[in-house]
Amino acid sequence: MLLRISILAVLLAATMGAPPVALAEGDAQAGRIKAETCIGCHGIEGYKNTYPTFRVPKLKGQHGSYIALSLRAYRSGERKHPTMHSQASALSDQDIDDIAAYIESLK
Repeated sequence: MLLRISILAVLLAATMGAPPVALAEGDAQAGRIKAETCIGCHGIEGYKNTYPTFRVPKLKGQHGSYIALSLRAYRSGERKHPTMHSQASALSDQDIDDIAAYIESLK
């Protein structure tokens, strides 16, 4: 009975927009070095992309699971953005988890 309640709670949270559960553990210290390229755009206040022109979102403190899912989607081409695809295509799953852990640690 308790297992059913737990499963229902997880499903309910997922449908109500709760942050997704982390996919894997990352090493924030290793991610600090791996994320230097990310911070080059996502760490600049008010930065806008040249083409197409849009505001580049700041990632500081974002949920690690969101970062990891997004990077995997850019890497696979599921999420479309040429620059992000290029950056993510060179990352391993461990690289992604490390970067996600680091970005989440920036409170």
